Amino acid sequence: MTFIFANWKMYLNNEESLALAKDLSAQDLGSNALTCAVFPTMLSVAGAVSILKNSPIAIGAQNVAWAPKGAYTGAVSAQLCKDVGCTYVLIGHSERRHIFGEKTEDVRKRIAACIQADITPVLCIGETREDKERGTQKDMLKTQILGALEGLDLGNSGLIVAYEPVWAISGSGNGDHCNPAYAQDIHTWIRSEISTLTSKFVPLLYGGSVNQENVVSYTSQKDIDGVLVGSASIKSNSFLTMRDAVASSL
Repeated sequence: MTFIFANWKMYLNNEESLALAKDLSAQDLGSNALTCAVFPTMLSVAGAVSILKNSPIAIGAQNVAWAPKGAYTGAVSAQLCKDVGCTYVLIGHSERRHIFGEKTEDVRKRIAACIQADITPVLCIGETREDKERGTQKDMLKTQILGALEGLDLGNSGLIVAYEPVWAISGSGNGDHCNPAYAQDIHTWIRSEISTLTSKFVPLLYGGSVNQENVVSYTSQKDIDGVLVGSASIKSNSFLTMRDAVASSL
């Protein structure tokens, strides 16, 4: 199974999000070899679920609170996302860590909340440019992996891990190209680390300036099970081009 996940971030307003969902719903996306999901803003999740309910495209949330309910003004729980029709949740995206100051303990509590709510967490990890230049990227990644997952019951969590080097994310202001061979090496190492925490197969995705031109160079790597795409996924033609390119390469 190969995954194509589209993180719409905060690029689209509600009208644009629902128009994109409607456009995608009209496309023939059927393929037993592909799993597609889109991650709208929280305000557009319910509308996207309604539009895509008869489509093979799943819906994910971009973040959740760790508490199931209560006096948490502005928060949305994993259970609420599950109730409205979400299948996945992004947890620990680098923009949440580096812009909003989320700590590893916050990530861990959100993963635990997803497991409790029976919604699939997509754990995002990635090193900064400084980590890479110092050669400490694997130390940073290991800290993120263990801090988020060690001690949790991952048996039926459906966990997915997305490796997104911060220096390769276009929205970071850098957007440097990540060599697919480098990404493959890191994914092989991540798979080995994850295997010490669970015997279940955990899909590994790559994200970081993925687009129509380079998507297959990543998905064709042995240990890369799919992609998490940002800005290149917010127009139906680019999303469909990526989807078709990956499907044709399988």
